[in-house]
Amino acid sequence: MATTDDGTRLSFAEEVRSAVTPRAALLVTGVLGLMVAFITSYTGAFHHPKPDRVPLDVVAPAQLRGGLVAKLDRLPGAPLDPRPAGSEREARRRIADRETDAALLVDPRGRTDRLLVAGGGGASLAQAVELVVTAAEKEQQRTVRTEDVVPAGAGDSRSLSSFYLVVGWCVGGYLCAAILAISAGARPANRQRAMIRLAALAVYAIAAGLAGAIVVGPVLGALPGSLFGLWGLGALTVFAVGATTLAFQGLLGIIGIGLAILVIVVFGNPSAGGAYPYPLLPPFWRAIGPALPPGAGTWAARSIAYFRGQALTGPLLVLSAWAVGGALVTLVLASLGRGLGERPAAAERPGA
Repeated sequence: MATTDDGTRLSFAEEVRSAVTPRAALLVTGVLGLMVAFITSYTGAFHHPKPDRVPLDVVAPAQLRGGLVAKLDRLPGAPLDPRPAGSEREARRRIADRETDAALLVDPRGRTDRLLVAGGGGASLAQAVELVVTAAEKEQQRTVRTEDVVPAGAGDSRSLSSFYLVVGWCVGGYLCAAILAISAGARPANRQRAMIRLAALAVYAIAAGLAGAIVVGPVLGALPGSLFGLWGLGALTVFAVGATTLAFQGLLGIIGIGLAILVIVVFGNPSAGGAYPYPLLPPFWRAIGPALPPGAGTWAARSIAYFRGQALTGPLLVLSAWAVGGALVTLVLASLGRGLGERPAAAERPGA
């Protein structure tokens, strides 16, 4: 049995209550919930990947095309979303522009068809489509030969480098904002301090974007494509995640770091289309992925590396929305004063 400074004896239960404050218990409970959410999200997204309505162009003579599209559309489990295409050239263009994921070219004079895939958009998706089409062709006593028309780079055999690059940028973004909170208080004392934090974050984002682009490009040779394009994407991604974390901290104090991890890591990473592109993910993760920074960043990085920058508008708008929204919320909360969920003593110290 412990005693206090004045000699008062404390029971074990009283000592526990004194050592573990309600706030500490609440934070630990939150961490436990975050861990469970992490396990649930990653396992739920990755435990049973299967193709679901993968866009597939079908190039075949007019008299065969309609029936073949209908047969592929009726495959059990609806793994494919077949659409007729007028020519091989059109199909190749649509794959290069990221309007479709694969194309089946039927040879009416033989029994071997060709399947065009884009390994740069995700090796697991290309392999899944190949398995489905091969099985469907076998039922018709036909064979298929696969041709990768947008192959991943020699240093990016599974087309995962884009995903890991974006994950690194996201980690850098929320860690930078978290360090500012730990070192100088979760909330800026006023609007001017908030602007200083955002300016510091912007400088950091530019440096982080360049560092990541150099590592995956000139240093490791993992990704082809424009160094400047990846640099710009990296700067935007880091700032978007960092500004969002600053906004969460402005609203909830130090607990906002946990909310940022929940959004970016727990929900964002498994739904990003990295290890398994969107058509292989369950509906929930496939729906939220494009709207979160990791998903938007991964799609954009692959577009820059392998698809000549096609289909970038949507992802860049998503990242810009997180960046602008996070910055505005941070400034507004700093102008209005305290947010939610933290005691006044935890606000930024004078002079920080």
